[in-house]
Amino acid sequence: MLNSLRPYLTKFLEPLASRLNINPNIVTVISPFLAIISAFFFATGNLIGGALFILLSGFLDVVDGAVARYHDRASPFGAFLDSTMDRFADAIIFIGIIFGGYCHWFVGVLAIHSAITVSYVRARAESQGVECNIGIAERAVRMIILMLGAVIAVIFHSNIIFTYFIYILVILSYFTVAQRIVHVWKMLNGPQRHRQKRLR
Repeated sequence: MLNSLRPYLTKFLEPLASRLNINPNIVTVISPFLAIISAFFFATGNLIGGALFILLSGFLDVVDGAVARYHDRASPFGAFLDSTMDRFADAIIFIGIIFGGYCHWFVGVLAIHSAITVSYVRARAESQGVECNIGIAERAVRMIILMLGAVIAVIFHSNIIFTYFIYILVILSYFTVAQRIVHVWKMLNGPQRHRQKRLR
């Protein structure tokens, strides 16, 4: 969903990446620590603090890729590490939200499960040779929804607004899982795939 913005984001980050001639894996490992701080703020009832550190964690998550590409340091392990740290960050943030009482624990578990499943479906699809970066609620979108929900809840002094945003997030995440499953089914079983088999 945000792929159309990638060229503009790359152009914005290139000057910063050119000044950060460091191992991008170091930046990748720092990001989940910011997610832990975000979770702490949510757990202690500080929505703005939680949203701010989601933003900082997400920013570093983008910077590590920019640094890797600019300095030609992209690697299979770097991609693996980045994906692993993202899953850790997703889970720890929602754990903080659950402890903060912003949603029922079961809804929080569904949020964690749906986020991990979105990523898992993509990984399994790519292991079958199918590109699967589609879907309405990619990770960046999910984090934006959380930040917006937190900020709007603070503005209107109503924590229930944040809870509603979490419900929306869970629904959109599972919808994204469905989108990706359908996409993979079409790619592996659709007419185009059958034509390719006949040509072999």
